[in-house]
Amino acid sequence: MTDLRIRAATADDLDAVLAFWKIAAEGTSISDDRDGVERLVARDPEALILAERAGELVGTVIAGFDGWRCHLYRLAVRPERRRQGIGAALLAAAQERFVRLGGRRADAMVLTRNETAHHAWQAAGYAPQEQWRRWVKPLTES
Repeated sequence: MTDLRIRAATADDLDAVLAFWKIAAEGTSISDDRDGVERLVARDPEALILAERAGELVGTVIAGFDGWRCHLYRLAVRPERRRQGIGAALLAAAQERFVRLGGRRADAMVLTRNETAHHAWQAAGYAPQEQWRRWVKPLTES
């Protein structure tokens, strides 16, 4: 996949990323807006990883590391480009980042109803951890 370019996002990419997530990502959250993603890139410039082919954004992953745990979010591949190794390349880049930073285990946020994603994560060597449930509380009003 020599024509695939993997790189960290910059502030100039954010509008394109947000538009991309509307077609390629499953669902949205309270922080999926310009301000939220801008803060992510400002705080950790290498966390939002992009895949491009021929200048077109074809995939994303957020590889967040808080100094203790490695978290993966927003693994998304343009629907017509899936099953071409883009997701695997993004995960490899994320995992290399985590190892470089001293991470020891990665976890991923995956919607229960997203069966397609379950297969992709399993193929990448990830397994569900059924004994845990995510608990959330919005800190601001929508």
